[in-house]
Amino acid sequence: MRSQAFGLAEHLSLPARFCPVSPAGLLKKIPFRFWPDPLRTVRDVDGTERHDLFLSVAGKGGAAGRILHGQGRTVVQIQNPRVSPSCFNLVIANNHDEIRGPNVLLSRTALHGLTPSRLRVTRETWSERLRVPGRPLMAALVGGANGRFRFGREEATVLARHLIHAARCADAALFVTTSRRTGDEAISVLREAVESVGGRLWSGGKDNPYIGLIACADFLVVTADSVSMVSEAVAGPAPVYVYRLPGKSRRIGLFLKTLEEAGRIRMFEGEPETWPVTPLDDTPLMAREMCRRLGLMAYLRPRD
Repeated sequence: MRSQAFGLAEHLSLPARFCPVSPAGLLKKIPFRFWPDPLRTVRDVDGTERHDLFLSVAGKGGAAGRILHGQGRTVVQIQNPRVSPSCFNLVIANNHDEIRGPNVLLSRTALHGLTPSRLRVTRETWSERLRVPGRPLMAALVGGANGRFRFGREEATVLARHLIHAARCADAALFVTTSRRTGDEAISVLREAVESVGGRLWSGGKDNPYIGLIACADFLVVTADSVSMVSEAVAGPAPVYVYRLPGKSRRIGLFLKTLEEAGRIRMFEGEPETWPVTPLDDTPLMAREMCRRLGLMAYLRPRD
């Protein structure tokens, strides 16, 4: 959520700061739609201060954003707010959120800040550290279990087998990075398998190679549990394979179908091939249309 808000804010020549929603006490156990005063749960926001623009994110952030809009503030809601879009000046959601309205902008990808210039600089910084001379780089961005998908020891074992097969077929160097949601057992399985074929795995600590892999990889494999992770991957230059996990999500299914029909992703079956791709990122389009509708064009940064 933070990356989506700052991803949009980076397209504006306005200073931005993050104010987290932090309910305390009994509010932690009460659904946000029943909070008596959502603004009291937001840290570092003074109810009397004025700003050019507030960006609220998801349901809990939207609960506070709705109150701010009612006070006459300019509020752009990111993601489906679970209330009427008319409660905000503008709503930026995804096609797969299946919401409509005269003030709703729909994006194919989640908002983020991986601009072409940032990826270019990252590629220059990370290329020598990630790439093996004479061999393509196959990178895997691995998520984890959530309310919709499973990813434990068994699922990690199957994924590792597919990755090793694909890397051997392409004679590629293999680099895997995990996320905060990847369980310890899954990490252990992946690490043992990847290192057995001379690959590398990052699972925490300093020098996170995540953006470097998106910028430098010749092939990208991404697990299907995260819309944001897939959205960031397709902003890079490499063909993107999505690896399905056991489970089901209508929203993510619609999201992946949109990208597949656009030719930007393919489902990962363990047989790698390249195809011509164009980086896909709707964040600049959303930022420009937001500024046009709200009369903020003077604050829009030039495209890089």
